[in-house]
Amino acid sequence: MKYALLLIATILFAAPASAEEYEKGPNGGQMLDVAGVDAELLTAGNTITINVFVPNTPKPVPTKGFTAAALIVGGGGRETLPLVPQGENSLKGDAKTPIAAGATITLTLKTAEGKSGQAKFKK
Repeated sequence: MKYALLLIATILFAAPASAEEYEKGPNGGQMLDVAGVDAELLTAGNTITINVFVPNTPKPVPTKGFTAAALIVGGGGRETLPLVPQGENSLKGDAKTPIAAGATITLTLKTAEGKSGQAKFKK
């Protein structure tokens, strides 16, 4: 019995970390925790929009004073674009080309309070 428990524990700890599990955001996008806020990714054509919310609530967080960038990798290329505050709780940027299905989008975010973090989304 001890051997079986030891074997199970070893397998659990040796297994690679699972991929990020996305929550569904209030606008239907993928949402992850970044720098102490919930960031929801929305894409349309070549536009990336990040909506920012208080963690685990649909309450918007004002993005004034935030800085952010997105690294898009996919479709045979890569592009980094700045995201600027837009509206009450959004950050937005336009890529040079439409964002391909299956692209990986890495968000780097710094809040107005100076907290920073990264999250990786898969389109």
